[in-house]
This record gives sequence, C-alpha cells and structure tokens, in this order.
Amino acid sequence: MKHLISLHDITLDDINKILGLSETLKKQQKEGIQHHLLKGKTLGMIFSKSSTRTRVSFEVGMYQLGGYPLFLSSADIQLGRGETIYDTANVLSRYLDGIMIRTYKQSDVEDLAKYGSIPVINGLTDLMHPCQILADLFTIYEKKGTLKGLKLAYVGDGNNVAHSLLHGCAKVGMDIAVATPKGYECDGQIVKEAQEDAAESGSKILLTNDPVEAVADADVVYTDTWVSMGQEDEKEARIKIFTPYQVNGDLFSKAKKDAIFLHCLPAYRGFEVTEEIIDGPQSVIFDEAENRMHVQKAIMVLLMG
Repeated sequence: MKHLISLHDITLDDINKILGLSETLKKQQKEGIQHHLLKGKTLGMIFSKSSTRTRVSFEVGMYQLGGYPLFLSSADIQLGRGETIYDTANVLSRYLDGIMIRTYKQSDVEDLAKYGSIPVINGLTDLMHPCQILADLFTIYEKKGTLKGLKLAYVGDGNNVAHSLLHGCAKVGMDIAVATPKGYECDGQIVKEAQEDAAESGSKILLTNDPVEAVADADVVYTDTWVSMGQEDEKEARIKIFTPYQVNGDLFSKAKKDAIFLHCLPAYRGFEVTEEIIDGPQSVIFDEAENRMHVQKAIMVLLMG
C-alpha cells in the first residue's frame, strides 16, 4: 500500500493491517503509552473543503505519533490560484513525508499520487471517503467482534460515503444493502468495482429504492446527511425526496434487535435521522467519530513509517 486513494485499490490484507494497528494504537493512547512512530515526519494537510473531524483527527493523531501536521487551505497554496497539480506534487514531495487532501475532485487526489513521490491519503472527495469507512469498519469490529457475514444497511443519498461503504463491505465480506431514491443511486463504476470485490469475498450486495427492504435483518444501520457540501441550493427539493428515507424508530425496528446505528457526522437531527435513534442506546456515533483518529494514525504509520 503506497497510498490510500480508494478502498477498491487496496487488499484485504492491507485493511486487516490497518484495523489491527488501529486497535494497538488506540489501546496505547488510552493507557498513556507514547508511540512516536512518526517522529520527525511532516504531514501536509490540504483542505479545499472545510472539516471538523478530518482536520482535528489528523492533526491530533499526527501530534500523538510525534510528527508535525501542517494545515494548508486552498487560500494558502498556489494550487488554489492555478498552479498545476504536477508542479504542486513535485514541490511538496521535496518538503513533506506525506499528504492528506480533502477536496472536491477525485482526480486531484489521483494526480497528486501520480506525480508526487510521497504517500497521498484521500481525506474525502465528492466520489469517495475511504478514511471514514475504515473507521466505520473498525467500530463495527469493536462492537460485533467480526465483519464477515454481517449485514450493513445504508439508507439515503448514493454519495461518497455510500460509495466507500460499497468498496469496504465488499472487501471484508460484509453484506451491504443500499437504499436510495430513484435518481440518487450510487455511481455505476463504483458498483461494478464493489461487485468484483464481492465475488472474491462472498459479500452480497443489494441495491434498492426501498428502505425497509434494505434495513430488514441488518446488523448495522447507517445514514448520512441528505445535503452534502456544495448542494445547499438543492436543500428544499432534497428534503421532500429523502423524507421517506429517514432512519426513525419504525424503520430501525426492521433491523436486528442488537443492531447498531452509525452516522459519519455532521448529523441533522429530525431530517435523515430522528433523535430517538441517533441519541439512543444503539447509537455508536461518538465511538465512530473517535475511531477516525485511531484509524488514520494507523494509515499514516503504515504509509509514512
């Protein structure tokens, strides 16, 4: 594993190494054991999209590893003023030990990896969110003790989170059911890639427009905001279209009795999920949010160590 750009690009062994190291690093952090595995290393963090969890988790995580996190907004670097990614990648490769980028275009991440000579981590694009889904898999493993053979139901927009969930579940042999409104389905190429991985792992993939069908007998129920960054002008229309896909008590009751609820956050209570679910006893959203840091630390160590 030279980069983390898409979960489809890495192996099951890579994922298992990430999850195993995440468990170790989390345990050490809780016990106050220093683990300066990246002492003297610098991570450049490019943000074209703002963030709470991504910035704080990477920044604190790099600090805990003994390294230095360098925040770079689009206003801080020439990439935002027209410098080519080729030039940016080559220059940053002379200064840094790794790059994390949170941006709009998937091609920006791919080009940074293509033209640079240091590891690149996809912190989020409009197409994918691999770091989030690795944290989700780690959280599910913590709560359920296994991944293979479980069923995850995703209800909502066929967005970057849904795409990386398809990739991630298919890789680890977890069944996944995705329920989206008509016209908001997942990208066809992503589905094809997930189906290829599922054929190897034995994972079952269900794509439907019926949220009840998706959630039936699920071990994990997952949703995300209906209005992602950059879609604010579609808010009114999206609320009307997605209201039947709200995760509420009635829908959640279709899942297994010991099902857990996940949400990548930020959440908009009363829209994609009701308070009784997101603040209920089966919600593990804050464990999930914390695990972003532990998993990303593992990713950085494996790529930059």
